Parts: sequence; structure tokens; C-alpha cells
Amino acid sequence: MTDLLDPINRRILAELSTNARLPVTELARKVGLSKTPVALRIRQLEEAGLITGYRAILSPVRLGLTHVTYVEVRMTDTRQKALEAFNAAVRAIPEVEECYMIAGGFDYLLKVRSRDMAHYRQIMADRISCLPHVNATSSHVAMEAVIEQNGPRL
Repeated sequence: MTDLLDPINRRILAELSTNARLPVTELARKVGLSKTPVALRIRQLEEAGLITGYRAILSPVRLGLTHVTYVEVRMTDTRQKALEAFNAAVRAIPEVEECYMIAGGFDYLLKVRSRDMAHYRQIMADRISCLPHVNATSSHVAMEAVIEQNGPRL
């Protein structure tokens, strides 16, 4: 896998992470190769699982979803079946942008994006609090995004 991460492939990944719609000819110019080797490298990066897909990045501000809350979730049961039930249910909540199982003082950390505090309270009351095996939650409201990105920076 480290063989694939030579300097040119790192530049390809960096360029595509900035603009996945960049034409191969333009990408080739930026990395100093011709079109065919760049297309081959992209295919190899995809096959190796370093590129897992392409998507549009939506503007939360333009969509009116400027309120970000991080929610600590403590579970009543952390056996495998309970965790699987929670995982399946939390995936069905569109406002939950990210969900991580955590080792520490709580079990899960959710990133919830909403329109405002009233909308967040509704999400909390109607969806998050009703998730299977939830014992307690603690909310932390983000005041400002200092760094916000989709995926690792190269």
C-alpha cells in the first residue's frame, strides 16, 4: 500500500480531494504526467481502496443547517446486539452527520447538524433520546468551525 503513496499519487489524491471533478487532462498537467498514466494511477488508487468514491459536498450554510451540536451518548447496554441496534438506528437519522464509538467516559459521540436550537431540541427529543439502549446524553454546541473538512488532508 505504501508503494502507491509515492509523491505523484499523493499530489493526485490532494488535487482530487480539493476538486473531484477536475478533468484528467488538467490533473495530468498539474502533476506533470500525461493523461494515460494519470488515469491508470487513479484506477489503481480506486482499486486499492484509497479512493472510495466521489460526491458533491453540500453547503450547510446555504441549506440553512448552521447549528452544530456534539452529543455524548451513554448506553444502558454495551453488548454486541445492543451496539448493533444503536448503530442501525442512528444511521437512519439524517441530521446525524457523524457517529463514533468512543473509548472513555461515554460510549458514542454524535455530530448533529440542524437549523437552530429549536430544531436541535426536536431532533434530540424525537430521535436521539429514543435510540435503543440510550441511558443519558450530554450536548455541546459548537460556536464556530475553525477547521471543518471532509476527509484527511494530505
